[in-house]
Amino acid sequence: MPSSSIIFAVDYRPMKEDSTRDVQLETASKLGISEQEYDMICDYMDRPPNFTELSIYSVMWSEHCSYKNSIKHLKTLPRDGEKLLVGAGEENAGLVDLGNGLACAFKIESHNHPSAIEPYQGAATGVGGIHRDIFTMGARPIAAMNSLRFGVPDTPRMKRLVKGVVSGIGDYGNCLGVPTVGGEVYFHPCYQQNILVNAMSVGLVKHGETASAVADGPGNPVFIVGSATGRDGIHGATFASGDLTENSAEDLPAVQVGDPFQEKLLLEATLEAIATGALVGVQDMGAAGITCSCSEMSAKSETGMDIDLDKVPTRQQGMQPFEILLSESQERMLMVCEKGKEDALLAVFDKWDLHCAEIGVVTDTGRLRYSQGGEIVADVPADSLVLGGGAPIYDRETKRPAYMDDIEAFRPNDIAVPSSCREHAWRIAGSPTVASKQWIYRQYDHTVRTNNTTTTQPGPCPVIRLKGTGMNLAISTDCNSNYVYADPKKGTMIAVCEAARNIVCAGGEPLAITNCLNFGNPYNPEVFYQFAEAIKGMGEACRALDTPVTGGNVSFYNHTVLEDTAEPVRPTPTIGMIGLVQDGQHRSSLAFEEVGDLIYVIGHLREDLGSSEYLMSCHGVQHSPAPTFHLEEELALHGVIRSLHQSQILRSIQDVSEGGLFISLLECAMSGKCGFDLTTDKSMRQDAFLFGESQSRIVISISASDKDRLESLLEEANFPYREIGSVKDCELTIDGETYGKINDWTDRYSHALAHTLATS
Repeated sequence: MPSSSIIFAVDYRPMKEDSTRDVQLETASKLGISEQEYDMICDYMDRPPNFTELSIYSVMWSEHCSYKNSIKHLKTLPRDGEKLLVGAGEENAGLVDLGNGLACAFKIESHNHPSAIEPYQGAATGVGGIHRDIFTMGARPIAAMNSLRFGVPDTPRMKRLVKGVVSGIGDYGNCLGVPTVGGEVYFHPCYQQNILVNAMSVGLVKHGETASAVADGPGNPVFIVGSATGRDGIHGATFASGDLTENSAEDLPAVQVGDPFQEKLLLEATLEAIATGALVGVQDMGAAGITCSCSEMSAKSETGMDIDLDKVPTRQQGMQPFEILLSESQERMLMVCEKGKEDALLAVFDKWDLHCAEIGVVTDTGRLRYSQGGEIVADVPADSLVLGGGAPIYDRETKRPAYMDDIEAFRPNDIAVPSSCREHAWRIAGSPTVASKQWIYRQYDHTVRTNNTTTTQPGPCPVIRLKGTGMNLAISTDCNSNYVYADPKKGTMIAVCEAARNIVCAGGEPLAITNCLNFGNPYNPEVFYQFAEAIKGMGEACRALDTPVTGGNVSFYNHTVLEDTAEPVRPTPTIGMIGLVQDGQHRSSLAFEEVGDLIYVIGHLREDLGSSEYLMSCHGVQHSPAPTFHLEEELALHGVIRSLHQSQILRSIQDVSEGGLFISLLECAMSGKCGFDLTTDKSMRQDAFLFGESQSRIVISISASDKDRLESLLEEANFPYREIGSVKDCELTIDGETYGKINDWTDRYSHALAHTLATS
């Protein structure tokens, strides 16, 4: 039997024409195809499909490839913008005009299920796959980001998963030569079984040098380039479109195996091949491998392809047709070459010592015909496989989650006001979610290549210099799943706006977003309620910010079934955003500079503990409302931040997020190796003042000589502010109480995660 896990449960031999309908439906069911979908397939083909054809539909109609449960909602998102060059779903990634003849291709995707089973290869191939989406478009990747979610970090399994994922990301990115410049990491028990690994890639391309995933021109030859095809990753898309169970480790062959050195060769060869002008179209082979590339390119061009599977370079002998078609072996591309220019393409790949095999031809039939041994093994209409063609579209039931009753029942007065907040501050500073992630990011090469970040100081978000252009690119990833869990619509709006706030704090103008939507099983009405509400919130926020959605990834089935219990992850719609920063117009450092500088909080002060790290870490409260957020306040704050940058009076700037005002101040103090003296608002609880996470607030520091200028600017803007303290030498004091030396807090914050993950 072939070494493909999911196939073990299925008789892979072609079904006989006289097979009973019950036998055919049983096979379809094992491949994840419903009876209704099986009947649709029969209608498209005017006959029952054979096993290879059924396998093709099983991957192309899986949730991972077809978005059959989500597309109706995704289409409500804003997808048009003045600077968009490629809209959502048109190509492998979004493309945004930066000016000066440059464009930015960017995208974020998940590799969750594979990483939960085999963390190193799962994370590594996630990184490789997202970079291929970028350079397939002709753009050179210049930066990577990631957004990671793990369970309880001091358990043996989670230590193994964290170390495996981080090593996989670091090793692949470092070898490929693309710097990992930032990201985010959260820990929560809901991710104990289903970790989330979301990878983002950002690339640059000149106008007129992009490539498209098309198969125009009947008669043009079709090539497969890059690595040979093996049995790894077969039915990976199907694997990603189902719940994890206690037996999922048996699906290990569904995890692909990556080779970053091969990808580096493929990157250079692909960009060089595009530059020859010989290519008509090019498509990365990701989920569903050859099947997906052939169908999407053909459907887009309203053409077809005849493919000879005997000509596909393979790593194992005797591979069955479905194995070749469904393999998700890494570092491969499908290319359509202009007839007569084959030699130019072959010369490029010969130079880079990579496979470049002509395996077929573009046709005008609208069908995908695959042959092996001189016989047709599959013949399907190309447009029946893809979204917008024949793939099914569903509108799932929604139901308000029952746990929201517990959220509404929360009463902040049930939480006793502490006589001193010092011990709570110490606990939060060492919380795995809040504490420094330097143990992780020091394993990533963030300085490779010459487009380095513009400052060595930590800032609100990474800012990448675009050499010789006078422009810089700001990149942000954000999502607090606790907020989304408490209120899916508001929580997703916060995720979008925090990503934008970070870019604005860095002196940039937000341009567009990509998203990675991580949710549980869409057939669960409560989960689908979370999804539908999250999309509403994302759309509303993006329209207000004028940041269109360029595409992304939906990852359902982050849902573990153990015995008789089923637990979905907290909804995690991760937002990846880019923004443009002109030279000389930004100040991205968050470090306090000089003793005596004044510290201000800009934004409304509210007695709000909702969904805070304080409630969870210090009081064990898992159900409380999302923090206060008003979109109009957020937009007004962005205007104030722009004015502050233009005034040139900022010494430091940082937004207020996880851990509240105290953690924001602590991060500024540690970065500047300074302390601070803070006075809280006596009209509100001290713990709410220090640790509350109400939104649309920033912390700044200025020279004392600029006090009048600042306050005049804020009064003119009619925006709330409060002077809350000053920068000190090396000590922290709050309302006259000594909180200790900054060095002690730095040690606590910097090493807490490493100590937690250390092997006992």
